[in-house]
Amino acid sequence: MALRPGHELAESCAMKRIKFIDTTVRDGQQSLWATRMRNHMFLPYLPEMDRIGFDWIDLVGGAVFDVCVRYLCENPWERMRLAAERCPRTPLNVWTRGQSLFTFEFFPDDIVDLTIRHCAASGIKRYTCYDALNDIRNIELSIRTAKDVGLFISGQVVYTVSPVHTDTYYSRKAREIVALGVDSIGLKDPSGLLTPERVTTLLPALREAAGNVPLEVHTHCRSGLGELSLVDSVKLGADIVHTGVRPLASSDALPEVGFVAGRLRELGYQVDLDDAGLARMEAYFNRVAQDNDMPVGVPRRYDPFLYEHQVPGGMISNLRSQLRDLQMEHRLGEVLEEAVHVREDLGYPILVSPFAQFVITQAVINVVQGERYATIPDEIARYVMGYYGEIAGEVAPKILDRVASTSGINNPVHERPGALVPPRIEKLKAERGPFKSNGDLLLAAYYSSSQLAPLVVRGSSELHEDRTPEDLKSVLKEARPSARGRITVKRADLVFEGAV
Repeated sequence: MALRPGHELAESCAMKRIKFIDTTVRDGQQSLWATRMRNHMFLPYLPEMDRIGFDWIDLVGGAVFDVCVRYLCENPWERMRLAAERCPRTPLNVWTRGQSLFTFEFFPDDIVDLTIRHCAASGIKRYTCYDALNDIRNIELSIRTAKDVGLFISGQVVYTVSPVHTDTYYSRKAREIVALGVDSIGLKDPSGLLTPERVTTLLPALREAAGNVPLEVHTHCRSGLGELSLVDSVKLGADIVHTGVRPLASSDALPEVGFVAGRLRELGYQVDLDDAGLARMEAYFNRVAQDNDMPVGVPRRYDPFLYEHQVPGGMISNLRSQLRDLQMEHRLGEVLEEAVHVREDLGYPILVSPFAQFVITQAVINVVQGERYATIPDEIARYVMGYYGEIAGEVAPKILDRVASTSGINNPVHERPGALVPPRIEKLKAERGPFKSNGDLLLAAYYSSSQLAPLVVRGSSELHEDRTPEDLKSVLKEARPSARGRITVKRADLVFEGAV
């Protein structure tokens, strides 16, 4: 066919089929609706989504699982099963944070193994995992178990911008993941930092490292460059793209599927999506947004400051709220500036949960106290000493000295962090059992009894159709859901929620 300007790659990639994973009901609602999408808002429409032609539908990740339990009073295992029943053709995807699974805690191997097996038993067909530090040791067990139960397994490397996160670094990490036998290798960009310029060298490096393993790209639109970066990634070898449908695309969410699909078709790629079905899906979720007074995604303008502080969009509004409670909202810019210094001093951790919360918390403490590192939370001390895994950069000596002299956490860890956590299943059975299902046992592993109280645990928390509004009101009076990412310090009690 004749090529118009900008179609220079169409002949070489003619009819290559690009696969799509839809993020509307997982990352889209997490990024734009504070993860407050309830079952009744999307389950009725899943049979229609099942017919559109997505290769996978993204359903549950850390924030979704956690908010279901703590705030929505909906059982996430039940969400998986109900969704799988309504979506027989399109495989459903679940994300976990390596050994941290759906929360911030580091879990023992037996809990990690059982979690993945129960995901498969709940109807999940695709399993995606990453480690927030890109320490591949923290996802080895997850990948091994997922393969054992027959799930499609995608291993992700998490993208950031720093002097140490180079093409060579990402190529090495990708090769380590491919060697574990994954079905795809992905680049996860939680803060939307990718640019068309950056992918020109990064994607070829990842493509070479991946070999014959499919390469996928997951990026957000916070910089205003997400859609262009995603299309350019396909030109440079990506096989699978993560997109969402309006109104749960753009802004802090992922690229809009209509734009990406249309541009790829113009470039000569094969896109097997039903455009009429996408239009109906967009209309449905627009009605859901309107009926529930939820925001809609809109294109963003380029913000160069994003590349300095790199704070995920899901954290900014929560941070502003917390600073307002401390009568410090006017110092938001100062806190973000301080976060730049803290991240550098901590060896450039990637600002994804839980390390985004750690960095922001330390930045707020520094600003509140007017002195850097006068107080260092135990979570950061443990990070510095390797309890969460390998640190990409060098931690500032002043922090190492402060941790060694004040925290009591002064034994560095060099082995796989998960190996340090003792098995928990038998202990849970003895202390909080008996359990009627593996799902109940796992919920008890992730949460305390008071945190689970809103689910109204009656014999089996997975079967609570008999719950009444009166039941829920009485339980909520006794135990209010505690917040995610709570870190208690001397001058403030800070609670920050971030994206997966």
